[in-house]
Amino acid sequence: MGDTTPDPSATVRDRHEALHAEIRRRICLLDYAPGQRLSEVALAEEFGTSRTPMRRVLARLEDEGLVQSLHGVGTLVTDADIAALEQEYHLRLELTELTGRLDPVMPDAVFLATLDQLIARGAQMVRDGTPRDFTAFDMEVFQVLLQLTGNLPLRDTLERLYYKTKRIWLTAAIEAQLDLQAEFRIFHHELEAIRIALHSGDLDAVAHIQRAHISMSFQRLRKQRD
Repeated sequence: MGDTTPDPSATVRDRHEALHAEIRRRICLLDYAPGQRLSEVALAEEFGTSRTPMRRVLARLEDEGLVQSLHGVGTLVTDADIAALEQEYHLRLELTELTGRLDPVMPDAVFLATLDQLIARGAQMVRDGTPRDFTAFDMEVFQVLLQLTGNLPLRDTLERLYYKTKRIWLTAAIEAQLDLQAEFRIFHHELEAIRIALHSGDLDAVAHIQRAHISMSFQRLRKQRD
């Protein structure tokens, strides 16, 4: 799990964002399994904070559909079922296509260098990646590619939808319902195609590549479920 040592130089907002990101990450990596109870007291103690900011983080996660608060029970991690989240996947598809048209941000040299590093890591993932490693890698790639749109409402909505549906793939992979080598190769090829489109200055093509990846991934998951 990530480093839980608080940064004394961070602002209150920065600390809140860091707490939220780390707990969300643990949920998406199934470190906190569906149905697991999250103790506000224990988490506050682990992260070296008071219960008030932790309560706010858990409330935010509940608003995002990752946990639910039940009277007399506590805060529980929600389940991630493809049938229940099918509409979220459909919305992700449509909104992802908009990233190439709503306030697109052309990548600079730093961004392209970061993408090259991700592609190299993706090649390594094909050789010896695990489902958990791949999921963490995919989350990192998502955050990088999200920078290609400057439309903040769009980014916020896509982020919420992405993390709400992320656990479906990892659950299927752990249950051996997917061809992992094929999944890793497909994603690596997607990153290479995105690099070609970016060097051509075609952000609309990048959005279409991402949309196609989400669509095909969803179809593979639904086929395994059926």
